Amino acid sequence: MTEHGDTVETGSLQRRGTVDYMRMAGRRSVVHGLVEVDVTEAKRRIRNRESNTGERLSFTAFLVCCLARAIDAHPHVQAYRDWRGRTVQFDDVDVNVLVERQIDGEQIGVPHVVRAADRRSLQSIHDEIRAAQTDPVGGRLTGTASLGLRLPGPIRRQLWRIPQLFPRRWKRIAGTAAVTSVGMFGTGGGWGISPTNYTLQLTVGGIERKPGIADDEIVPRELLSLTVTFDHDVVDGAPAARFVRHLTERIEAADGIETELESL
Repeated sequence: MTEHGDTVETGSLQRRGTVDYMRMAGRRSVVHGLVEVDVTEAKRRIRNRESNTGERLSFTAFLVCCLARAIDAHPHVQAYRDWRGRTVQFDDVDVNVLVERQIDGEQIGVPHVVRAADRRSLQSIHDEIRAAQTDPVGGRLTGTASLGLRLPGPIRRQLWRIPQLFPRRWKRIAGTAAVTSVGMFGTGGGWGISPTNYTLQLTVGGIERKPGIADDEIVPRELLSLTVTFDHDVVDGAPAARFVRHLTERIEAADGIETELESL
C-alpha cells in the first residue's frame, strides 16, 4: 500500500507470459469471422444427459470435439509455414484449451492440450478436461519455464516465434489449434476478439436466447456468439468460409452427443 492509498502489486510470471504472447501474436495477419451458431439442440441434449446421468457434459468438450472433426475434414486450416517458407500440415488435431484453475489463491486460465482430438470420443475429451480442472499439479510453472520468464523481454518473446519457425516443435508444446472462452465469465451474447499464435482459433462468446425460425415458426432459440480466427498468410477466404460452414453444421446438429448417450 502506498502513502496515497493506492495498491501496487508485482505481476505474476504467468501474467508476464500472457503479455509476451499477446504482443507477438498481434503481429500475425489474422482475420476474424463473427458467427452466430444455433446451439438449441446441443444444449437440450446436454440437459437431457444431465437428467439421465447426473453429470453435466462440458460444453467446451463438445466444441473441441466438433472443431477437431471439422478440421479432420479440412486439414489445411491447421497448417503452418516454417522458416524456409514450406507449409507443414499435420495429421493429428491437437486442441489447446484454457482450463480455469485456482493456483496459489488466484484464478488462472491454464492451457491444456487435448491430443489427437479428431480420433477421440466426446466422453473421452470431457473426462480429460474435467481431470485437468482438478489436477493438483497441473498449470504450475516448471523450473525451466519459471527461469525463462525471468529473462529480459526481447529474449523471452522470441519463444512465441516458434510457430513461424518450427511448426512441429510448436505442435509438441502447444498443439495445432486453440479454443478459448470468454462466455463463461458473463451472461448473454457477445463476441470476443483476440490475436492468436495459431493458424486457427475459436473464441467462444456468450449464449443468448433470440427469436429464430424452426419448422416455419418463430420460436426462442439459443444462439452462441463464436469468433473464428484464421492466419490469412496460410488460409484463404473461400476455404475458411467452407470450414466455418462445416463447423457450424456440426455444432448445430449436436454432433457426437446423441452417440455418447446411446452408449451409456
